[in-house]
Amino acid sequence: MTDELSTPPSDPMSTVSRDIADVPSVEIISTAALHLMSAAAVNLGLAEDLPEHKDLDEARSLIDALAGLLDAAAPSLGHHHAAPLRDGLRSLQLAFKEASTIPDEPGQAPGEKYTGPVHPTAARR
Repeated sequence: MTDELSTPPSDPMSTVSRDIADVPSVEIISTAALHLMSAAAVNLGLAEDLPEHKDLDEARSLIDALAGLLDAAAPSLGHHHAAPLRDGLRSLQLAFKEASTIPDEPGQAPGEKYTGPVHPTAARR
């Protein structure tokens, strides 16, 4: 008789695949979006432990990727999940505009090809 608990699985990737199969797509998409948001925030100098770090080229790429992901995934996410992610994206877009010394043309700032031009509201100015 074989002890199933002490025998390693013959294919560890099958275990990983089974684990991934159990995760709803909304969670995977949301997690990817949060990673993009966090990385963009760090590159905008918004990290508490690294406030002097700024790399606007990296931030631009990450914000573009986030906007593209949210644009493509919004119908699957539904409003409940998409709204806070869009709010986070907008905050990053505004932080980018504030951090940049050279303004982009309207509609050309990070993510704006997906979101349209982003402007601060009167209440936030």
